[in-house]
Amino acid sequence: MSAKGRGPAQGPPRTTPVPARDGSRIRIRPIRREEVARVWEMLRGLAEYERLTDILTGSPAMIEDALFGEGPRIEVLVAEEGEALLGYALFYPVFGSFRARWRLWLEDLYVVPAARGRGVGERLLAGVCRIAGSRGQFSVDWEVLDWNAPALEFYRRRGARDLGG
Repeated sequence: MSAKGRGPAQGPPRTTPVPARDGSRIRIRPIRREEVARVWEMLRGLAEYERLTDILTGSPAMIEDALFGEGPRIEVLVAEEGEALLGYALFYPVFGSFRARWRLWLEDLYVVPAARGRGVGERLLAGVCRIAGSRGQFSVDWEVLDWNAPALEFYRRRGARDLGG
């Protein structure tokens, strides 16, 4: 089961470092090719948390091809502090036929456990929303597993609407 959510698309993209709740500087920016393996490790961590490792059949090479190859494309923003990656957001455009408008689908939003509660997820989500807004896209949509209370609360606190399961 899952809960579907929607958040507004707004504002231009920004990649400058922004102080986190704890005063450190966290930068949100597009992934670089050499970071795909690290993001894959985080993706594996997400699959373990969501109890979905049995369907984790991709590979870092497949993610790299989807990011930098030809054909259908995904995008990834990473949260960086110094040399460390703290989290990532993986998203891609989808077309909403009823509204005849494009939107972004947020496939993954993950923050490493040690960085949770520092505003990293909030900054990643805001980065995705800024990209959608700068492209004139209608919304950012996602699904959350219905048992994932921390994620459900995270999105509710940011004004997301539950679109039902």
